[in-house]
Amino acid sequence: MSIPNKPLRVLVVGCGNMGASHAIAYTTIGGFEICGIVSTGNSKVVLNERLGGGYSLYDDYAKALAETQPDAVCISTYPDTHEKFAIMAFEQGCHVFMEKPIADTVEGARNVMAAAQKADKKLVVGYILRHHPSWEKFVEIAQGLGKPLVMRMNLNQQSHGTMWTVHRNLMKSLSPIVDCGVHYIDVMCQMTRSKPLQVNAIGARLTNDIPAGNYNYGQLQIRFEDGSVGWYEAGWGPMMSETAFFVKDVIGPDGCVSIVAKNAGAAGKSDNVDSHTKTESLRVHKAALDANDQFVETDTWIDMQDEPDHQELCNREQRYFRKAILENLDLTDHMQDAVSSLQIAFACDESVRTGQPVML
Repeated sequence: MSIPNKPLRVLVVGCGNMGASHAIAYTTIGGFEICGIVSTGNSKVVLNERLGGGYSLYDDYAKALAETQPDAVCISTYPDTHEKFAIMAFEQGCHVFMEKPIADTVEGARNVMAAAQKADKKLVVGYILRHHPSWEKFVEIAQGLGKPLVMRMNLNQQSHGTMWTVHRNLMKSLSPIVDCGVHYIDVMCQMTRSKPLQVNAIGARLTNDIPAGNYNYGQLQIRFEDGSVGWYEAGWGPMMSETAFFVKDVIGPDGCVSIVAKNAGAAGKSDNVDSHTKTESLRVHKAALDANDQFVETDTWIDMQDEPDHQELCNREQRYFRKAILENLDLTDHMQDAVSSLQIAFACDESVRTGQPVML
């Protein structure tokens, strides 16, 4: 399909870290035109100034949607608004780019997917790791290690200041292992290409700054049909340890592959969004032994110095969003994966609450 000269008019909804990054992408990569910026607070004014000014600013999403009549909407608000905002956009005939998770319930996620299909519009979910060449390589190598796989991952954040405010607000509706865990559950599902069967999870409330019954530290375990198992840990808050907060490791019968991010994984980096996707290098170990039980091959290092930073990853996500619209890509699997990973994450929440394993 030929790319039209006319840019896609996009309404930016939510102006925090991710919303601002996507807005910058729209003004950087071409093919988009911001027709309005929406937030309930002052963040839209700050973003407007950062972008050079001149954009229409709105406090009310419904009003902005009606007045700007966009081709597409970018939703980077808190998760408890995602379902409502996305469905409103689809009902007005807009395409939607939305940060994960796509809703704060599994039923809501299914409602969003159904609304996209009914409107025959595109829904792209912000699974940023799917657009990272180093993570794509990580998945590819893991798939060649044999079965079953053992997948070990975490992302603990020693958040303070503005990020602790963001995390406290997120935890009004979601736990860390749901909000962050959907990324890594998605990665595990890509690596195994197997059906998840069971989850077990534990959690702890380490602060009185969040509602009773919620938790700011969680750990989940997943068992897959092919015998693979996965582990993920996420904690938010000023009390979190920065020792081994960045673990990305996969083991199979034929060896293992690990992300080794010496700089991004160093002390003081857990609250830096750029460090969350950094790989820097991949270490590949082969398990083969000779007649003397010595390793046949030495470990291989794959250097990733030229990997994209956080902003460039957002740029790539938006290029994909534009491509999906203009080339009418079939996003059925993309949407279903987003629903499935959220379903698994919420099953982990249930396991935390009940103290029991949950069958999927």
